[in-house]
Order: sequence, then C-alpha cells, then structure tokens
Amino acid sequence: MAKQPFTVVYEDNHLLVVNKHSGVLVQGDHTGDKTLTDYCKEYISAKYDKPGAVFLHPVHRIDRPVSGLVVFARTSKALERMMVLFKKREVHKVYWAIVKRRPKEEIGKLTHYLIKDENRNVTTAYDKEIEGAKRAELDYKRLGKLNDHWLVEVRPRTGRPHQIRVQLASMGCPIRGDLRYGFSKPNPDASINLHAFHLIFIHPVKKEKLYLRAALPEEAFWEQYLDFEKVKAQDQHLGNTFSG
Repeated sequence: MAKQPFTVVYEDNHLLVVNKHSGVLVQGDHTGDKTLTDYCKEYISAKYDKPGAVFLHPVHRIDRPVSGLVVFARTSKALERMMVLFKKREVHKVYWAIVKRRPKEEIGKLTHYLIKDENRNVTTAYDKEIEGAKRAELDYKRLGKLNDHWLVEVRPRTGRPHQIRVQLASMGCPIRGDLRYGFSKPNPDASINLHAFHLIFIHPVKKEKLYLRAALPEEAFWEQYLDFEKVKAQDQHLGNTFSG
C-alpha cells in the first residue's frame, strides 16, 4: 500500500489507535477531502482481507492541522463504552504545544467560556460565563525553551472545539503556525505545533490500563524537542504529574 498519513500505535479486535499526521481530517467536512477514517478503513480492509463495509468509528476528533493520537472503535460495544469514558472525562489527555511567547506561570490553570461560530469555524473565549457558552478548563506547564520558542505541556480537563488553541491564545501565547488564533506567520506545511502526545484510559473491554504515546512529527522544528520526549517517555505516572 502507499504510505499512509498515520502510523498505528495500538491495535486489537476492539480498538485502533493511530498517530495522525497534520493536515488530515478525522471526519468529513465541506471540502470533501479524504479523511483519516477513510484511510484507516482501507488499512483494516487490506490487512484483514475484509470484504464489504468495515465497522470503524472515531471516538473523538483532533483538528486538521494538529498531529497525534486518535482512537477508533472497531466494534459497536467498544464505541459505546469509549464514548462513555470520554463523556465521564475518564480519558487522560496530554498535548504538547510550541509557543513563541513565554507563559507567565511555570504551572497554571486556564478557565474560559467558549462559543464556537460554526459558519466561520472559529471559537471565542470569554473570561466570564455568558449565555450559550461552554466552560473549558485546562492545566499547563512550561517544559523548556529552544530556538526562541517555549514547549508547553497541556492537559485539557474538558474537550471543547479548538479549546487548547483558543485558551493558549487568550493568555497571549498562540500556538506556532496557528494564524486563526493570532500567530504571526504560518508553518510551511500549514500545520500548527500542537501534538496529541499521550492518552491514558482503561480498555473498554479488556479493562487494562493503556498508556498510549504518539512520537513527535518527523519534522525539523519538532525534532529539536526530542530531548524533552525522552524525559516524557519515562513518565509512567501521567495521571498525577507533569513531566520533568
């Protein structure tokens, strides 16, 4: 098969978890572009020689210009149970973001109230609760500085559209390459430097605790931060602590 826009991180009869390349839609939109779901269905069909339609559903989404972990359910039972885990916030998510401006606090928490304009595909963050807005919370930690940019670890407590992007921008730290939320210039490949790095949850059928990790993108700017990844890879207490 041709090179796929993802790599497989975990696979069994119930789940398929992949590391998505930036630039790929998880599910279809008005563009009609081929999606990660399409690619993954083709992968399953070819690997297991499955005729006809393949049952494969994403349990959550990450934005098109974002890279990292995406979970697919291969059975209706797994889909239903994973949806419950996400709804009950029992899936622990860790992202890495690169920003130009130094976050004021080494460790901090952000709380905003978000409203998404579906027509413009832009989310606005408010400091106070307003009608129609959804509460969004995340924790962050500065991990270090390289090449005049800061690496920030982000742990969202909620899962709102564009949450990390708009919340970091709201504290004056837009993500590198993210023109939509205020960064000064695009990345050459139209990506943004936000990576869904870790997911931790109890397997919906086997009931084992999974620690899933997506390698950083094979891209020159990201590769500078591999030294931080080595520290992260040794961290098996992700539910409670930050790296470093």
